Amino acid sequence: MAYISRDNLETIIQSLQGNIPLRLQLPNDGRIHIDRQLPFLIVYRRPCAHTDLGTERLVLGEAAYIIADDTAEHTEELSHLISDILTVQKNVFGACLLLEIWSGPEITDESRQPGFHIYAPTHGASNSFLESMENALLGISINKQNPSVSISYRSQVTPTSFVTLLTDEQIRQLNCLTIGLEIAPIYRDFSTGTLLPFRLHKLHHKLARALKRSLYSFVHECTPLRPTHFHELGRRFMTDPVYEADSRLAAISSRFDLLLHVTPTNALSAWHEFEKHAYQKTPEFLYRPRPLDPGIVKRELFAIEIEQIEDPTLAYMFSKKRQELDRQLTLIADRNTPRFLLGSRQLFGDITTDLLALAQQILDIENKPGHVRDPDNYLGAADIARHARDELSYYRQLDPTFSAQAEVRDDITGVLVSKGNFLIGTDARVVPARLKATLAHEISTHALTYYNGSQQPFKELHAGMAGYESMQEGLAVLNEYLVGGLDFMRMRLLACRVLAVQMITDGASFIDTFRQLHQEYHVAPYTAFTIAMRVFRGGGYTKDMVYLLGLQNILDYIAEGGDLHRLYVGKIAYEYRHVIEELHLRRVITEASLLPRFLDDEDSKGRLQKLQQGITVLELVQEIQ
Repeated sequence: MAYISRDNLETIIQSLQGNIPLRLQLPNDGRIHIDRQLPFLIVYRRPCAHTDLGTERLVLGEAAYIIADDTAEHTEELSHLISDILTVQKNVFGACLLLEIWSGPEITDESRQPGFHIYAPTHGASNSFLESMENALLGISINKQNPSVSISYRSQVTPTSFVTLLTDEQIRQLNCLTIGLEIAPIYRDFSTGTLLPFRLHKLHHKLARALKRSLYSFVHECTPLRPTHFHELGRRFMTDPVYEADSRLAAISSRFDLLLHVTPTNALSAWHEFEKHAYQKTPEFLYRPRPLDPGIVKRELFAIEIEQIEDPTLAYMFSKKRQELDRQLTLIADRNTPRFLLGSRQLFGDITTDLLALAQQILDIENKPGHVRDPDNYLGAADIARHARDELSYYRQLDPTFSAQAEVRDDITGVLVSKGNFLIGTDARVVPARLKATLAHEISTHALTYYNGSQQPFKELHAGMAGYESMQEGLAVLNEYLVGGLDFMRMRLLACRVLAVQMITDGASFIDTFRQLHQEYHVAPYTAFTIAMRVFRGGGYTKDMVYLLGLQNILDYIAEGGDLHRLYVGKIAYEYRHVIEELHLRRVITEASLLPRFLDDEDSKGRLQKLQQGITVLELVQEIQ
């Protein structure tokens, strides 16, 4: 039986010539994946003489690769297949690169230093390309272990005992550079023969980046192809496991809203009771029923086969989301127990010394009399809803599929966005000067990014990437500034939230926290109650630290030249901003469908230009004081 049928071979060549994504199974669990016309091909041959656990994973996710075996009777047909593929590449680009990867001798010492040995032909390989490849591999550090990288020149650049894939004549006719890369198998245990998955995942992710850097150097030196960034050589075609994992993660995420599950339904009556007892009795908060069994949902969550995703970037992104959903479900199960606070700290992290110091510096700034708000001059829930509907209508005129709604409800406190809709508590109120800021925060950030994320190929971008809250809230506060509505009292409020999170982390009670905010920092009683309630809800919900932290991160991002428009593509995380940039360069995701209306306003443009020059949070506070 032929290694590859004539029909499959014709399909392969026609797909390549037509620049159509190609993915086929080969005998003995082999595989060919070619994303589009590209002047390179990466090959891994699975050795028949011994087990090579984990190595083939290192080529998965590349835009053009073949996985095969080294069975002698298949070698000739495999060579013909590779030659035919490279012929198409050479005809399109004038040159091509064949890179073969294999594992080196087993690692017997405990250091497990990453190691790479480049095998280059004695003639035809440019020094600048080899230096680029060497430098890219030198950037692969695993668990603080720097790699060793060496280069050898020899006539055959294939693994020892393997048959050469191309003859010298074929290499000449194809104008093909052949390179071999031997990788130290630090991802398996020599004594037990078991795979070390965490090490393999790290190596896979970093090697994929290094290979694209190397390929970038080759295409610029040897072909007319001119990508502006090495990520443009990455994979664009996504396989079914990617969309299945994304869809199932998003479906689980949509089944609950953690914020609603920990938001008291009796906030206003709890305040009246607290006020009635002269702030001396800890309030009792009531919550919505929990309509799911976290244990059953977790069973579904960990049945998602993220390990089937070849792309290391997406596998990492989805695995982090699964980890976050696991922790969120645990929080729902642990609501109103001592474990809730510990779980919240796992989810959001602890306050750093620098963030706490920043909050304290803001609170140390003198509160000028002009910053005191008139309690009789507030807009109520109905007025907020009316203006919100006008704002939503503006975006709906730009895109009729934008379906966000504004709704007044008696089971929430304040305002929030849930699943893209703007929810307004019956107790909500806002001073007129803060109305634009409120709408910029809730609608032009949370509702807009939810919608924009829904227009992307991955549902995670509207459900929210793991850890997205900090970036979301930081962007929302930034938008308050851009519309001219971020005032000194608002920044004091955010600083108080950080302080309250630190107090509950340190073991303070609700009443202790309320007293310190009210008496030491002169926060109005109802505001101090609300801050404490937000932090103590559920048993200790520490999310409120992310507003100030997120603003700090956003200001750094803008000062470093980051594209603000890029942050509206969905609910993305600051930690993964480089992932979003990579996916843009790979043309996997698109630009934001809708942008905030105020970004076209001249005053907003002027404020943004000021931020682009570089400004700290404290300087921003001093500016608006």
